[in-house]
Amino acid sequence: MRHRKSGRKLGRNQSHRDAMFSNMAASLLSEEKIQTTIAKAKELRGVAERLITIAKRNASSLVDQASSEGDRQKAAAARVAGVRQARKTVRDRGVLQKLFSELAERYQTRPGGYTRIIRVGARAGDNAEMAIIELIPQMEGEGAGHSVA
Repeated sequence: MRHRKSGRKLGRNQSHRDAMFSNMAASLLSEEKIQTTIAKAKELRGVAERLITIAKRNASSLVDQASSEGDRQKAAAARVAGVRQARKTVRDRGVLQKLFSELAERYQTRPGGYTRIIRVGARAGDNAEMAIIELIPQMEGEGAGHSVA
Protein backbone atom coordinates (compact mmCIF):
# COMPACT_ATOMS: atom_id res chain seq x y z
CA MET A 1 0.00 0.00 0.00
CA ARG A 2 1.18 3.52 -0.79
CA HIS A 3 -0.47 5.33 2.07
CA ARG A 4 1.15 8.73 2.73
CA LYS A 5 3.72 8.27 -0.03
CA SER A 6 3.87 11.40 -2.14
CA GLY A 7 5.34 11.78 -5.61
CA ARG A 8 5.36 9.61 -8.69
CA LYS A 9 7.91 6.83 -9.20
CA LEU A 10 7.88 7.20 -13.01
CA GLY A 11 9.26 3.68 -13.43
CA ARG A 12 12.65 4.65 -11.97
CA ASN A 13 14.52 4.15 -8.73
CA GLN A 14 15.26 7.08 -6.41
CA SER A 15 18.75 7.88 -7.68
CA HIS A 16 17.57 7.79 -11.31
CA ARG A 17 14.63 10.11 -10.47
CA ASP A 18 16.90 12.52 -8.62
CA ALA A 19 19.36 12.65 -11.52
CA MET A 20 16.57 13.05 -14.07
CA PHE A 21 14.92 15.93 -12.18
CA SER A 22 18.29 17.58 -11.61
CA ASN A 23 18.96 17.54 -15.36
CA MET A 24 15.41 18.60 -16.23
CA ALA A 25 15.49 21.48 -13.72
CA ALA A 26 18.81 22.70 -15.14
CA SER A 27 17.35 22.57 -18.66
CA LEU A 28 14.18 24.37 -17.60
CA LEU A 29 16.08 27.13 -15.81
CA SER A 30 18.51 27.67 -18.67
CA GLU A 31 16.10 27.33 -21.62
CA GLU A 32 12.99 28.56 -19.71
CA LYS A 33 10.80 26.09 -21.66
CA ILE A 34 11.00 22.31 -22.15
CA GLN A 35 8.69 19.62 -23.50
CA THR A 36 8.14 16.42 -21.51
CA THR A 37 5.36 14.12 -20.36
CA ILE A 38 2.62 15.53 -18.15
CA ALA A 39 3.58 13.35 -15.16
CA LYS A 40 7.22 14.46 -15.33
CA ALA A 41 6.20 18.11 -15.78
CA LYS A 42 3.98 17.99 -12.70
CA GLU A 43 6.80 16.52 -10.60
CA LEU A 44 9.39 18.91 -12.06
CA ARG A 45 7.26 21.91 -11.14
CA GLY A 46 7.91 21.36 -7.43
CA VAL A 47 11.66 21.02 -7.93
CA ALA A 48 11.94 24.16 -10.08
CA GLU A 49 9.72 26.30 -7.85
CA ARG A 50 11.70 25.27 -4.77
CA LEU A 51 14.95 26.33 -6.49
CA ILE A 52 13.54 29.71 -7.51
CA THR A 53 12.27 30.31 -3.98
CA ILE A 54 15.74 29.57 -2.56
CA ALA A 55 17.24 32.02 -5.07
CA LYS A 56 14.62 34.67 -4.27
CA ARG A 57 15.40 34.52 -0.55
CA ASN A 58 19.11 35.02 -1.29
CA ALA A 59 19.08 37.47 -4.20
CA SER A 60 22.07 39.77 -4.63
CA SER A 61 19.81 42.83 -4.29
CA LEU A 62 19.00 41.76 -0.72
CA VAL A 63 22.72 41.65 0.11
CA ASP A 64 23.16 45.14 -1.40
CA GLN A 65 20.19 46.51 0.58
CA ALA A 66 21.64 45.47 3.96
CA SER A 67 22.15 48.62 6.03
CA SER A 68 25.09 47.86 8.30
CA GLU A 69 28.29 45.92 7.65
CA GLY A 70 27.19 43.15 10.04
CA ASP A 71 23.86 42.76 8.24
CA ARG A 72 25.68 42.70 4.91
CA GLN A 73 27.96 39.91 6.12
CA LYS A 74 24.99 37.88 7.39
CA ALA A 75 23.16 38.35 4.10
CA ALA A 76 26.27 37.35 2.14
CA ALA A 77 26.70 34.23 4.30
CA ALA A 78 23.02 33.35 3.79
CA ARG A 79 23.49 33.81 0.04
CA VAL A 80 26.44 31.40 -0.01
CA ALA A 81 24.37 28.88 1.95
CA GLY A 82 21.50 29.30 -0.52
CA VAL A 83 23.80 28.77 -3.49
CA ARG A 84 25.18 25.62 -1.88
CA GLN A 85 21.66 24.38 -1.18
CA ALA A 86 20.65 24.91 -4.82
CA ARG A 87 23.94 23.33 -5.97
CA LYS A 88 22.73 20.01 -4.55
CA THR A 89 20.15 19.91 -7.33
CA VAL A 90 21.61 22.01 -10.15
CA ARG A 91 25.28 21.34 -10.75
CA ASP A 92 25.79 23.65 -13.74
CA ARG A 93 27.56 26.86 -12.71
CA GLY A 94 26.05 28.94 -15.52
CA VAL A 95 22.52 27.87 -14.60
CA LEU A 96 23.18 28.72 -10.94
CA GLN A 97 24.41 32.17 -11.91
CA LYS A 98 21.30 32.76 -14.00
CA LEU A 99 19.09 31.43 -11.18
CA PHE A 100 20.55 33.68 -8.49
CA SER A 101 20.89 36.80 -10.61
CA GLU A 102 18.32 37.03 -13.40
CA LEU A 103 15.54 34.71 -12.21
CA ALA A 104 15.73 35.72 -8.53
CA GLU A 105 15.30 39.37 -9.49
CA ARG A 106 12.55 38.61 -12.03
CA TYR A 107 10.36 36.83 -9.48
CA GLN A 108 11.24 38.95 -6.41
CA THR A 109 7.74 40.44 -6.15
CA ARG A 110 5.88 37.29 -7.17
CA PRO A 111 4.63 35.21 -4.20
CA GLY A 112 4.84 31.86 -6.03
CA GLY A 113 3.70 30.03 -9.13
CA TYR A 114 6.73 30.58 -11.35
CA THR A 115 5.93 27.82 -13.85
CA ARG A 116 3.12 27.01 -16.29
CA ILE A 117 2.21 23.61 -17.74
CA ILE A 118 0.56 23.57 -21.17
CA ARG A 119 -0.75 20.28 -22.57
CA VAL A 120 0.24 19.70 -26.19
CA GLY A 121 -1.30 16.35 -27.06
CA ALA A 122 0.01 12.82 -27.45
CA ARG A 123 3.49 11.71 -28.47
CA ALA A 124 3.58 9.90 -31.81
CA GLY A 125 5.56 6.85 -30.71
CA ASP A 126 3.78 5.65 -27.57
CA ASN A 127 0.77 7.98 -27.29
CA ALA A 128 2.08 9.48 -24.01
CA GLU A 129 0.41 12.75 -23.04
CA MET A 130 2.94 15.54 -23.59
CA ALA A 131 3.20 18.98 -22.04
CA ILE A 132 5.35 22.08 -22.22
CA ILE A 133 6.55 23.39 -18.86
CA GLU A 134 7.80 26.96 -18.95
CA LEU A 135 8.81 29.76 -16.65
CA ILE A 136 6.25 32.54 -16.51
CA PRO A 137 7.63 35.84 -17.82
CA GLN A 138 7.35 38.68 -15.31
CA MET A 139 5.16 41.41 -16.76
CA GLU A 140 5.80 45.12 -16.29
CA GLY A 141 3.93 46.57 -13.34
CA GLU A 142 3.01 43.14 -11.98
CA GLY A 143 3.17 43.17 -8.21
CA ALA A 144 2.81 40.71 -5.35
CA GLY A 145 -0.77 41.68 -4.53
CA HIS A 146 -3.80 40.84 -6.59
CA SER A 147 -6.35 43.61 -6.81
CA VAL A 148 -10.03 42.75 -6.78
CA ALA A 149 -12.24 45.18 -8.69
